[in-house]
Amino acid sequence: MFNEKRVYKISEINKIVKDVLEASFSNIWLEGEISNFKFHTTGTMYFSLKDEEAQISAVMYKNIASQLRFLPEDGMNVLIRGKLTIFLKRGQYQVTVYEMEPAGKGALQLAFEQLKERLLKEGLFDEDRKRPIPLLPQKIGVITSPTGAAIRDILSVIGRRFANVEILINPVRVQGDEAPGEIVKAIGEMNKNFPELDVLIIGRGGGSLEDLCAFNEEEVARAIYNSRLPVISAVGHEIDFTISDFVADKRAATPSAAAELVVQNKQELVNTIRSYRSRLENNLRYIFQSYKSRFQRAKDSIIFRKPFELVNQLQQELDNLTDRITQTITRFIEIQRGTFNLFAEKLTVLNPLAILGRGYSVTYKLPENKILKDTGNISLGDRLKIKLYKGEIISTVEEKQEVK
Repeated sequence: MFNEKRVYKISEINKIVKDVLEASFSNIWLEGEISNFKFHTTGTMYFSLKDEEAQISAVMYKNIASQLRFLPEDGMNVLIRGKLTIFLKRGQYQVTVYEMEPAGKGALQLAFEQLKERLLKEGLFDEDRKRPIPLLPQKIGVITSPTGAAIRDILSVIGRRFANVEILINPVRVQGDEAPGEIVKAIGEMNKNFPELDVLIIGRGGGSLEDLCAFNEEEVARAIYNSRLPVISAVGHEIDFTISDFVADKRAATPSAAAELVVQNKQELVNTIRSYRSRLENNLRYIFQSYKSRFQRAKDSIIFRKPFELVNQLQQELDNLTDRITQTITRFIEIQRGTFNLFAEKLTVLNPLAILGRGYSVTYKLPENKILKDTGNISLGDRLKIKLYKGEIISTVEEKQEVK
Protein backbone atom coordinates (compact mmCIF):
# COMPACT_ATOMS: atom_id res chain seq x y z
CA MET A 1 0.00 0.00 0.00
CA PHE A 2 1.41 3.46 -0.97
CA ASN A 3 2.08 5.71 2.07
CA GLU A 4 1.17 9.37 1.69
CA LYS A 5 4.33 11.47 2.25
CA ARG A 6 4.48 14.38 4.74
CA VAL A 7 5.65 17.71 3.29
CA TYR A 8 6.87 20.29 5.81
CA LYS A 9 6.99 24.04 5.41
CA ILE A 10 10.38 25.64 5.93
CA SER A 11 9.10 27.67 8.87
CA GLU A 12 7.48 24.59 10.33
CA ILE A 13 10.64 22.49 10.27
CA ASN A 14 12.64 25.41 11.67
CA LYS A 15 10.23 25.65 14.60
CA ILE A 16 10.50 21.95 15.24
CA VAL A 17 14.30 22.06 15.22
CA LYS A 18 14.16 25.16 17.42
CA ASP A 19 12.05 23.38 20.00
CA VAL A 20 14.36 20.36 19.95
CA LEU A 21 17.50 22.45 20.32
CA GLU A 22 16.12 24.62 23.08
CA ALA A 23 14.79 21.63 24.98
CA SER A 24 18.08 19.75 24.68
CA PHE A 25 20.51 22.64 25.09
CA SER A 26 18.67 25.16 27.23
CA ASN A 27 21.53 25.85 29.66
CA ILE A 28 25.01 25.24 28.30
CA TRP A 29 28.46 26.73 28.90
CA LEU A 30 30.84 27.41 26.02
CA GLU A 31 34.39 28.74 25.94
CA GLY A 32 35.95 30.29 22.86
CA GLU A 33 37.41 33.32 21.13
CA ILE A 34 35.22 36.21 20.01
CA SER A 35 35.36 37.21 16.35
CA ASN A 36 33.27 39.41 14.02
CA PHE A 37 32.03 41.35 17.03
CA LYS A 38 29.34 43.96 16.32
CA PHE A 39 27.66 46.25 18.83
CA HIS A 40 24.41 47.20 17.14
CA THR A 41 22.84 50.63 17.67
CA THR A 42 19.89 48.86 19.30
CA GLY A 43 22.20 47.70 22.11
CA THR A 44 22.31 44.07 20.96
CA MET A 45 25.69 42.35 20.55
CA TYR A 46 26.36 39.99 17.63
CA PHE A 47 29.50 37.89 17.34
CA SER A 48 30.94 34.46 16.57
CA LEU A 49 32.50 32.16 19.14
CA LYS A 50 35.22 29.92 17.74
CA ASP A 51 37.86 27.40 18.71
CA GLU A 52 40.61 25.75 16.64
CA GLU A 53 38.20 23.75 14.49
CA ALA A 54 34.77 25.40 14.35
CA GLN A 55 32.68 28.44 15.19
CA ILE A 56 29.11 29.25 16.18
CA SER A 57 27.06 32.43 15.91
CA ALA A 58 26.03 34.15 19.13
CA VAL A 59 23.73 36.97 20.15
CA MET A 60 23.38 38.86 23.42
CA TYR A 61 20.29 41.03 23.60
CA LYS A 62 20.27 44.56 25.03
CA ASN A 63 18.75 43.71 28.42
CA ILE A 64 21.63 41.31 29.12
CA ALA A 65 24.38 43.25 27.32
CA SER A 66 23.65 46.41 29.32
CA GLN A 67 24.59 44.58 32.52
CA LEU A 68 28.09 43.64 31.34
CA ARG A 69 30.85 45.40 33.25
CA PHE A 70 33.33 45.09 30.36
CA LEU A 71 33.16 45.54 26.60
CA PRO A 72 33.73 42.37 24.55
CA GLU A 73 36.07 42.69 21.57
CA ASP A 74 37.57 40.54 18.82
CA GLY A 75 40.26 38.15 20.01
CA MET A 76 39.00 38.01 23.60
CA ASN A 77 38.62 34.55 25.16
CA VAL A 78 35.36 34.31 27.07
CA LEU A 79 33.19 31.86 28.93
CA ILE A 80 29.47 32.14 28.15
CA ARG A 81 26.23 30.59 29.39
CA GLY A 82 23.21 30.39 27.12
CA LYS A 83 20.91 28.22 25.09
CA LEU A 84 20.98 26.91 21.53
CA THR A 85 18.21 28.24 19.33
CA ILE A 86 17.44 28.97 15.69
CA PHE A 87 16.94 32.28 13.96
CA LEU A 88 13.77 31.21 12.15
CA LYS A 89 13.96 33.47 9.11
CA ARG A 90 17.39 32.20 8.12
CA GLY A 91 17.26 28.73 9.57
CA GLN A 92 20.58 29.50 11.26
CA TYR A 93 21.26 28.06 14.66
CA GLN A 94 22.98 30.23 17.24
CA VAL A 95 23.63 30.71 20.93
CA THR A 96 21.51 33.17 22.85
CA VAL A 97 23.88 34.39 25.57
CA TYR A 98 22.68 35.05 29.13
CA GLU A 99 26.04 35.40 30.90
CA MET A 100 29.58 36.21 29.80
CA GLU A 101 32.85 36.53 31.63
CA PRO A 102 36.45 36.73 30.46
CA ALA A 103 38.32 33.45 30.50
CA GLY A 104 41.27 33.66 32.90
CA LYS A 105 40.50 37.22 34.11
CA GLY A 106 37.56 38.54 36.10
CA ALA A 107 35.00 40.76 34.44
CA LEU A 108 35.49 43.51 37.02
CA GLN A 109 39.25 43.54 36.51
CA LEU A 110 38.86 43.65 32.74
CA ALA A 111 36.26 46.42 32.98
CA PHE A 112 38.65 48.36 35.24
CA GLU A 113 41.51 48.06 32.75
CA GLN A 114 39.35 48.98 29.74
CA LEU A 115 37.89 52.06 31.42
CA LYS A 116 41.29 53.14 32.75
CA GLU A 117 42.83 52.95 29.27
CA ARG A 118 39.94 54.86 27.67
CA LEU A 119 39.89 57.67 30.24
CA LEU A 120 43.67 57.92 30.09
CA LYS A 121 43.50 58.55 26.34
CA GLU A 122 40.80 61.20 26.91
CA GLY A 123 43.11 63.09 29.27
CA LEU A 124 41.13 62.66 32.51
CA PHE A 125 44.30 61.58 34.34
CA ASP A 126 46.58 64.39 33.07
CA GLU A 127 48.71 65.82 35.86
CA ASP A 128 48.73 69.36 34.44
CA ARG A 129 44.96 69.73 35.01
CA LYS A 130 45.05 68.66 38.64
CA ARG A 131 44.64 71.39 41.24
CA PRO A 132 46.67 71.80 44.44
CA ILE A 133 45.05 70.98 47.76
CA PRO A 134 44.67 74.10 49.98
CA LEU A 135 47.28 74.31 52.73
CA LEU A 136 44.86 75.36 55.49
CA PRO A 137 41.28 74.53 54.48
CA GLN A 138 38.61 76.08 56.65
CA LYS A 139 35.75 73.87 55.48
CA ILE A 140 36.02 70.28 54.24
CA GLY A 141 33.35 68.22 52.48
CA VAL A 142 33.29 64.44 53.00
CA ILE A 143 31.32 62.05 50.77
CA THR A 144 31.19 58.56 52.25
CA SER A 145 29.04 56.16 54.22
CA PRO A 146 27.80 57.67 57.50
CA THR A 147 28.20 54.36 59.33
CA GLY A 148 31.49 53.03 57.94
CA ALA A 149 34.95 53.03 59.48
CA ALA A 150 36.13 55.62 56.95
CA ILE A 151 34.11 58.52 58.41
CA ARG A 152 35.18 57.60 61.95
CA ASP A 153 38.84 57.57 60.92
CA ILE A 154 38.54 60.91 59.11
CA LEU A 155 36.78 62.64 62.02
CA SER A 156 39.23 61.18 64.52
CA VAL A 157 42.33 62.31 62.64
CA ILE A 158 41.00 65.79 61.91
CA GLY A 159 39.80 66.24 65.47
CA ARG A 160 43.22 65.28 66.79
CA ARG A 161 45.21 67.42 64.34
CA PHE A 162 43.07 70.57 64.01
CA ALA A 163 39.79 70.42 65.86
CA ASN A 164 38.42 73.81 64.74
CA VAL A 165 38.14 72.83 61.03
CA GLU A 166 34.52 72.66 59.86
CA ILE A 167 33.44 69.35 58.28
CA LEU A 168 30.35 68.86 56.10
CA ILE A 169 29.31 65.23 55.55
CA ASN A 170 27.16 64.14 52.61
CA PRO A 171 26.15 60.53 53.41
CA VAL A 172 26.00 58.05 50.54
CA ARG A 173 26.09 54.34 49.95
CA VAL A 174 29.56 53.22 48.90
CA GLN A 175 28.65 49.70 47.80
CA GLY A 176 25.91 48.18 45.69
CA ASP A 177 24.05 49.15 42.54
CA GLU A 178 22.77 52.45 43.97
CA ALA A 179 26.18 53.64 45.17
CA PRO A 180 27.56 55.21 41.94
CA GLY A 181 24.46 57.32 41.38
CA GLU A 182 24.46 58.57 44.98
CA ILE A 183 28.15 59.48 44.83
CA VAL A 184 27.66 61.40 41.57
CA LYS A 185 24.67 63.23 43.03
CA ALA A 186 26.58 64.11 46.21
CA ILE A 187 29.50 65.58 44.21
CA GLY A 188 27.08 67.74 42.27
CA GLU A 189 25.31 68.91 45.44
CA MET A 190 28.56 69.83 47.16
CA ASN A 191 29.72 71.88 44.18
CA LYS A 192 26.39 73.62 43.68
CA ASN A 193 25.12 74.22 47.21
CA PHE A 194 28.34 74.69 49.18
CA PRO A 195 30.76 76.82 47.11
CA GLU A 196 32.55 77.86 50.31
CA LEU A 197 34.04 74.36 50.66
CA ASP A 198 37.81 74.24 50.16
CA VAL A 199 38.17 70.55 49.28
CA LEU A 200 36.22 67.28 48.99
CA ILE A 201 37.22 63.87 50.37
CA ILE A 202 35.53 60.95 48.59
CA GLY A 203 36.12 57.41 49.70
CA ARG A 204 35.48 54.34 51.82
CA GLY A 205 37.37 51.64 53.68
CA GLY A 206 39.03 48.63 52.11
CA GLY A 207 37.40 45.63 50.48
CA SER A 208 37.44 43.34 47.48
CA LEU A 209 37.35 44.55 43.90
CA GLU A 210 33.60 43.95 43.97
CA ASP A 211 33.27 46.08 47.12
CA LEU A 212 35.16 48.98 45.54
CA CYS A 213 33.52 48.82 42.13
CA ALA A 214 31.36 51.95 42.74
CA PHE A 215 34.58 53.97 42.54
CA ASN A 216 35.49 52.29 39.24
CA GLU A 217 32.38 53.52 37.44
CA GLU A 218 32.72 55.95 34.54
CA GLU A 219 29.97 58.26 35.83
CA VAL A 220 31.81 58.70 39.13
CA ALA A 221 35.10 59.38 37.34
CA ARG A 222 33.52 62.08 35.16
CA ALA A 223 31.79 63.68 38.15
CA ILE A 224 35.16 63.97 39.91
CA TYR A 225 36.76 65.34 36.74
CA ASN A 226 34.03 67.99 36.37
CA SER A 227 34.09 69.00 40.04
CA ARG A 228 34.83 72.67 40.65
CA LEU A 229 36.16 71.77 44.10
CA PRO A 230 39.50 69.95 44.45
CA VAL A 231 38.93 66.25 45.17
CA ILE A 232 40.94 63.80 47.27
CA SER A 233 40.18 60.15 46.55
CA ALA A 234 40.60 57.90 49.60
CA VAL A 235 39.35 54.45 48.64
CA GLY A 236 40.35 51.20 50.30
CA HIS A 237 43.77 50.32 51.64
CA GLU A 238 47.20 51.40 50.47
CA ILE A 239 47.42 48.60 47.88
CA ASP A 240 43.99 49.35 46.41
CA PHE A 241 43.75 51.53 43.31
CA THR A 242 40.51 52.68 41.70
CA ILE A 243 39.60 54.85 38.73
CA SER A 244 38.67 57.59 41.22
CA ASP A 245 42.27 57.63 42.44
CA PHE A 246 43.60 58.35 38.96
CA VAL A 247 41.16 61.13 38.07
CA ALA A 248 41.12 62.90 41.45
CA ASP A 249 43.36 65.87 42.16
CA LYS A 250 45.09 63.85 44.88
CA ARG A 251 45.07 60.20 45.90
CA ALA A 252 45.32 59.15 49.54
CA ALA A 253 46.19 55.59 50.43
CA THR A 254 43.48 55.40 53.11
CA PRO A 255 40.74 57.64 54.56
CA SER A 256 43.01 58.35 57.55
CA ALA A 257 45.80 59.35 55.18
CA ALA A 258 43.37 61.68 53.40
CA ALA A 259 42.57 63.42 56.68
CA GLU A 260 46.27 63.78 57.48
CA LEU A 261 46.91 65.10 53.99
CA VAL A 262 44.17 67.71 53.98
CA VAL A 263 44.61 69.01 57.54
CA GLN A 264 47.96 70.07 58.91
CA ASN A 265 48.84 69.10 62.46
CA LYS A 266 47.98 72.13 64.60
CA GLN A 267 50.91 71.62 66.97
CA GLU A 268 53.28 71.24 64.04
CA LEU A 269 51.99 74.51 62.61
CA VAL A 270 52.39 76.22 65.97
CA ASN A 271 55.96 74.93 66.21
CA THR A 272 56.67 76.06 62.67
CA ILE A 273 55.29 79.53 63.37
CA ARG A 274 57.39 79.74 66.53
CA SER A 275 60.46 78.72 64.56
CA TYR A 276 59.76 81.37 61.91
CA ARG A 277 59.14 83.97 64.61
CA SER A 278 62.45 83.14 66.30
CA ARG A 279 64.32 83.35 62.99
CA LEU A 280 62.60 86.64 62.19
CA GLU A 281 63.52 88.09 65.59
CA ASN A 282 67.14 86.97 65.17
CA ASN A 283 67.32 88.49 61.71
CA LEU A 284 65.80 91.75 62.89
CA ARG A 285 68.21 91.82 65.84
CA TYR A 286 71.14 91.26 63.48
CA ILE A 287 69.95 93.99 61.12
CA PHE A 288 69.45 96.39 64.03
CA GLN A 289 72.95 95.72 65.39
CA SER A 290 74.41 96.10 61.90
CA TYR A 291 72.77 99.49 61.37
CA LYS A 292 73.67 100.52 64.90
CA SER A 293 77.34 99.73 64.22
CA ARG A 294 77.24 101.63 60.93
CA PHE A 295 75.67 104.62 62.70
CA GLN A 296 78.34 104.52 65.42
CA ARG A 297 81.14 104.41 62.83
CA ALA A 298 79.56 107.31 60.97
CA LYS A 299 79.16 109.29 64.18
CA ASP A 300 82.81 108.71 65.12
CA SER A 301 84.09 109.59 61.66
CA ILE A 302 85.97 112.83 61.04
CA ILE A 303 83.22 114.30 58.90
CA PHE A 304 80.96 114.50 61.94
CA ARG A 305 83.60 115.32 64.50
CA LYS A 306 85.65 117.87 62.46
CA PRO A 307 83.77 118.57 59.24
CA PHE A 308 85.86 121.67 58.29
CA GLU A 309 89.10 119.76 58.75
CA LEU A 310 87.93 117.19 56.22
CA VAL A 311 86.94 119.98 53.84
CA ASN A 312 90.37 121.57 54.21
CA GLN A 313 92.07 118.25 53.54
CA LEU A 314 89.98 117.74 50.44
CA GLN A 315 90.74 121.30 49.30
CA GLN A 316 94.46 120.63 49.70
CA GLU A 317 94.17 117.37 47.75
CA LEU A 318 92.28 119.27 45.04
CA ASP A 319 95.05 121.93 44.87
CA ASN A 320 97.70 119.24 44.58
CA LEU A 321 95.74 117.52 41.83
CA THR A 322 95.31 120.84 39.97
CA ASP A 323 99.07 121.50 40.12
CA ARG A 324 99.84 118.03 38.84
CA ILE A 325 97.41 118.44 35.95
CA THR A 326 98.86 121.86 35.06
CA GLN A 327 102.41 120.49 35.07
CA THR A 328 101.38 117.55 32.93
CA ILE A 329 99.66 119.79 30.38
CA THR A 330 102.66 122.17 30.28
CA ARG A 331 105.09 119.30 29.65
CA PHE A 332 102.82 117.93 26.95
CA ILE A 333 102.66 121.36 25.19
CA GLU A 334 106.48 121.73 25.31
CA ILE A 335 106.98 118.29 23.84
CA GLN A 336 104.48 118.98 21.07
CA ARG A 337 106.09 122.40 20.35
CA GLY A 338 109.54 120.77 19.98
CA THR A 339 108.09 118.15 17.64
CA PHE A 340 106.39 120.89 15.59
CA ASN A 341 109.58 122.92 15.24
CA LEU A 342 111.49 119.85 14.12
CA PHE A 343 108.93 119.15 11.38
CA ALA A 344 108.96 122.84 10.37
CA GLU A 345 112.73 122.79 9.90
CA LYS A 346 112.47 119.65 7.77
CA LEU A 347 109.79 121.27 5.64
CA THR A 348 111.92 124.42 5.19
CA VAL A 349 114.82 122.36 3.93
CA LEU A 350 112.60 120.51 1.49
CA ASN A 351 110.87 123.70 0.26
CA PRO A 352 111.67 124.23 -3.48
CA LEU A 353 111.71 128.01 -2.97
CA ALA A 354 114.59 127.59 -0.57
CA ILE A 355 116.54 125.83 -3.28
CA LEU A 356 115.76 128.64 -5.73
CA GLY A 357 117.01 131.10 -3.16
CA ARG A 358 120.47 129.60 -3.49
CA GLY A 359 120.61 130.61 -7.20
CA TYR A 360 118.81 127.71 -8.84
CA SER A 361 115.85 128.04 -11.26
CA VAL A 362 113.12 125.81 -12.76
CA THR A 363 112.42 125.81 -16.51
CA TYR A 364 108.96 124.99 -17.96
CA LYS A 365 108.08 124.33 -21.61
CA LEU A 366 105.15 126.38 -22.82
CA PRO A 367 102.31 126.06 -23.39
CA GLU A 368 102.30 122.61 -21.63
CA ASN A 369 103.91 124.19 -18.56
CA LYS A 370 105.97 121.01 -18.25
CA ILE A 371 109.22 121.02 -16.27
CA LEU A 372 112.27 120.41 -18.49
CA LYS A 373 115.04 118.11 -17.31
CA ASP A 374 117.12 118.05 -20.55
CA THR A 375 117.18 119.55 -24.07
CA GLY A 376 115.78 116.50 -25.73
CA ASN A 377 112.19 117.68 -25.46
CA ILE A 378 112.64 121.20 -26.90
CA SER A 379 113.14 122.62 -30.36
CA LEU A 380 114.38 125.91 -31.71
CA GLY A 381 111.72 128.56 -31.43
CA ASP A 382 109.90 126.90 -28.41
CA ARG A 383 108.81 129.28 -25.73
CA LEU A 384 110.11 128.67 -22.21
CA LYS A 385 109.22 129.94 -18.72
CA ILE A 386 112.08 130.21 -16.26
CA LYS A 387 111.05 130.46 -12.58
CA LEU A 388 113.60 132.25 -10.36
CA TYR A 389 113.60 132.71 -6.57
CA LYS A 390 111.89 136.02 -7.25
CA GLY A 391 109.95 136.34 -10.51
CA GLU A 392 109.77 134.53 -13.85
CA ILE A 393 111.35 134.96 -17.34
CA ILE A 394 109.61 134.15 -20.66
CA SER A 395 112.15 133.33 -23.41
CA THR A 396 112.46 131.73 -26.87
CA VAL A 397 114.95 128.99 -27.77
CA GLU A 398 117.43 130.24 -30.32
CA GLU A 399 120.10 127.65 -29.76
CA LYS A 400 120.49 124.45 -27.76
CA GLN A 401 123.46 122.30 -26.88
CA GLU A 402 123.25 118.57 -26.39
CA VAL A 403 125.19 116.99 -23.53
CA LYS A 404 126.99 113.83 -24.58
